[in-house]
Amino acid sequence: MISQMKSGKTNRSLERGIEILRAFRPGSYLLGNSEIAERAGLAKSTVSRLTQTLVSTGILEFDSEQRAYRLAPATLSFAHSMRTGSQVLQLIAPKMRALAESHGINVGLAAADRDEMVYLESIRYKRRVAFRNVVSGQRVPMELTSLGRAYLSTLSLKERKPLYKIFRQRRTALWQISLLKDIEKCISDIQTKGYCAASWQPGVVAVAAPLYIHGTTYALNTSLTTSENYCDVVKKLTLPLQELLREVSELTEI
Repeated sequence: MISQMKSGKTNRSLERGIEILRAFRPGSYLLGNSEIAERAGLAKSTVSRLTQTLVSTGILEFDSEQRAYRLAPATLSFAHSMRTGSQVLQLIAPKMRALAESHGINVGLAAADRDEMVYLESIRYKRRVAFRNVVSGQRVPMELTSLGRAYLSTLSLKERKPLYKIFRQRRTALWQISLLKDIEKCISDIQTKGYCAASWQPGVVAVAAPLYIHGTTYALNTSLTTSENYCDVVKKLTLPLQELLREVSELTEI
């Protein structure tokens, strides 16, 4: 659904066009007007008009056989421009890679987008085939991950409440059993220790902390796929994370 903008100066047609683009996610290569309308929370007539505009401007492609739309190549160039032009990535990515190689761990940098986290960079140290392959641009759940919980720790309770409502609706059973408690513990850990830990995928342990650069909030994590004891792995991951946070802080002060 379209988020509520309070400034009163936004362009509604542009907002709706962006919501259409947001409807395309991994596993949603082709979408018809009805599917887009449902995902974007828009009237089908509005979607039909705007998809035609997006096709004419080269942002979407129309598959006449499937009667559906796909993202056009131009959208990939936007992501490439963002990555190559990001001063944050230029500063941090080399440090992330060096840390991953020296400690034999995975290192990730992510930012929030609504109720999810988006990886800006992911250095996967172990190249063996595994069930989990994280790449730049990939989204992960905010409520389940150490990255997401580190980000949530930077928000006020008032700011977290709308997100909690989404999490509760998305994972009703888990929310009632343990999810809220787990999130609040991570927030407390960030406040007292400076980091939090989570294991939302079997065998994967991650430790994360919020990172502030030039007024923007990011989340930085270290992780391992391992069968070792959870607490031992958390200790193993924490020191490299703290080391990287110190190095990044020194870089961004220049």
